[in-house]
Amino acid sequence: MLKYILKRLLLLIPTVWGVVTLVFIMMALAPGDPAQVMLGERASKKALENLRQELGLNQPLHVRYWKYLKRTSQLDFGKSIKSGQKVIDEIKAHFPATIEMSIVAMFFATFIGIVAGVLSASKQYSFIDYSSMFMALVGVSMPIFWLGLVLIIIFSINLNLLPTGGRIGSRMFFEPITNFYLIDSIIYIFKTGNFAYLWSTIKHLLLPSITLSTIPVAIIARMTRSSMLEVLNQDYIRTARAKGLKENVVIYKHALKNAMLPIITVIGLQFGLLLGGAVLTETIFSWPGLGKWLYNAIEARDFPSVQGGIIIISTTFLFVNLFVDILYSYLNPKIKY
Repeated sequence: MLKYILKRLLLLIPTVWGVVTLVFIMMALAPGDPAQVMLGERASKKALENLRQELGLNQPLHVRYWKYLKRTSQLDFGKSIKSGQKVIDEIKAHFPATIEMSIVAMFFATFIGIVAGVLSASKQYSFIDYSSMFMALVGVSMPIFWLGLVLIIIFSINLNLLPTGGRIGSRMFFEPITNFYLIDSIIYIFKTGNFAYLWSTIKHLLLPSITLSTIPVAIIARMTRSSMLEVLNQDYIRTARAKGLKENVVIYKHALKNAMLPIITVIGLQFGLLLGGAVLTETIFSWPGLGKWLYNAIEARDFPSVQGGIIIISTTFLFVNLFVDILYSYLNPKIKY
């Protein structure tokens, strides 16, 4: 197992280098002048030249690339052109919000998707099967921005049950410790015995997480159904039933365990996509995550912020895939060989 993990870690090195290089090339070839965006259209030529020199934009491409690699290896992405703050500090401030929302969304998606897929496969061609797959089709086809607005209208405006946006109540004095508000609010319970922070955090998480989970739920449900149907037709499943085992034991202990490999792949890929693809959800619900921050940076031609954000998201996606590969080898030891 250790040898397999080390081999996968070594393969990450050229992959990360390729991602970092590709990001640099894309940003170098992108239209627009960061100095012009920062100083405005009426800036003098001298001021523009001074700023380009300060940012290193007037240096040859290979010199910029070498300095860029050295800084990136130390997680130094420079300073934001828009705010003047260190890019890594802004990422630390925004990325926990995206991770928190993505984890809760994937929890909903995994639980609902696997349950719906197993029920559909075990009751093939029944009303449950048709209704589950119809809802999966609706979920994968429904625009995220439309669903988010509908949920806000129903649960926030009409029923006044859940907040329209943000991470915690605006009237609450909340000093984050880890920037993961769920963890911080639990810590506050042990410190003060006050559950209000946790309840407020959960209420603010529900709508964006449910909105974000709709597409993964549909994909996981369809993959679970397909994988389960393939396993349920195997000889060892018929043998288990012939032995007189209960149907729940056959489905959940024997069939589901062997059907989990492709499901885990889908879950890992969807979680990686959620980390970088939550821009619409974060915008609709005013969620201060990395996706919304990165979108604003692209609009402002804030090259250091864009480079840093894309590299962090890409690297996180690679490590999610690494975790999936390790989990693969645990569930199916033959993969290691």
